[in-house]
Parts: sequence; structure tokens; C-alpha cells
Amino acid sequence: MTSQITAPEVRRHVDAADWTALAGELDEYGCALTPRLLTPEECRAIAGLYERAELFRTTVDMARHRFGSGEYRYFTHEPPEPVAELRRAFYPRLLPIARDWAARLGRPAPWPDDLDEWLAMCHAAGQDRSAQILLRYREGDWNALHRDVFGDMVFPLQVVIGLDEHGTDYTGGEFLLVEQRPRAQSRGTTTVLRQGHGLVFTTRDRPVRTKRGWSAGAVRHGVSTVRSGHRRALSLVFHDAT
Repeated sequence: MTSQITAPEVRRHVDAADWTALAGELDEYGCALTPRLLTPEECRAIAGLYERAELFRTTVDMARHRFGSGEYRYFTHEPPEPVAELRRAFYPRLLPIARDWAARLGRPAPWPDDLDEWLAMCHAAGQDRSAQILLRYREGDWNALHRDVFGDMVFPLQVVIGLDEHGTDYTGGEFLLVEQRPRAQSRGTTTVLRQGHGLVFTTRDRPVRTKRGWSAGAVRHGVSTVRSGHRRALSLVFHDAT
């Protein structure tokens, strides 16, 4: 058994968040922390999945690819139920925000109400590989600024959930978000990812109000250097990869 958490509990915890406040923080900062979603025991159970190679389609050595330092694994299309249910629970909560952002930017909003229908659209476009990620950092590891964009089919928000306790299991390793604001210098935001909490953040860009109306502020994310210990996290992406 990978975790004691059940599907109804997952959805209840996600639904219990103040989504009006979270949407406001996303508008202001491009990221927003959720309340606790998982207990420490559930976090350890999900982190422990990393050792079960049969659950993953591939492993990425970040240093080899010059993505930073550390390692992550992509789940197959059949991840353990807690991982799958977290993704299913978040999608309907993020969807109104995604559609609102698209309207402000004058863009299409191709995302249907049903997550499976959206993923089928991704697969039809050639993005047919799972993009759910379990990340593992050790002392000295870090993640370069990047975007999890794998093709034309993009959902504008994603979630990362902390599986270890900052200050106890590791130090450093803050989540980084850097936004290139229209006709201005870049703005950086750092967030300590607390164990069991989720961070909702911008995948590619987001609407930023300017004197000329709404413009797209390009965003990249990464992780600062882990100074000690180990930092593990679960990344939920709402489009699939090529």
C-alpha cells in the first residue's frame, strides 16, 4: 500500500482551500500556497515510490542534461491512486482560473470540463506521454529555471507538493519563480515549500495589467541549491508530454 489517503479525502482537502484567495495570489504573484493536503506519513509514502522503478517511464539525470543537479522520474500513465486523484481533484479548481486568464489575454481556452477529455486532445496532438514527476534533490542539487511546456497543448497552471520538511529534512531548496514583466526588469519570487502543502504556479505566462491593457508576463521556475539534507517533491502537470 502506497498511502493511507483515499480519493474522497484528497478531493475534500483540495476543495477546502480558499480558491478565491488562491486566485487572487496567482494574479498578484504568479504562485499560491495551498493548505496542507497530505500528512507527513502520506508524504513519506509518496516519496518512497521513487524506489519502485516499475511505476515510472523514465529517469532524468539533471546534470547530464544541464538542467541543474539532481534526479527526477516521470510516472507512467497509471500512477498510484493518490497521485492520480490529486491531479483529478485540482483540475476543476484550476480550470476557471485558466479560462479567466485566457479571456484577459484574448486567447482560446481549449480546455474542456473533463480532464480525461483534455488529455485525449493532447494525445491526438502527439503529446501522449505522462508528465507527472517525482523529484529528488540531495545536498548541492538545484533546478535551473525552465518551463514544463512540451508542445502546443499547454495548461497554464501546475502544482508542486512538498514531501519533506524544510528546516528539518533539508535547508535551502526554495522554489523560484522568475517573471519577465512587460517592458520592465524581471521579478523573482521565492517560496518555501512546506511538507504536505501544494504550490500552484504559472506554467508558461500569465496576464499582467499594463497601461495598454493585459499583456503576457513570461514565467520560468526552478529550485535554489539544497544546502543540506534531501528534498523530494511531487509535480502535477495538466498536459502530457511528447
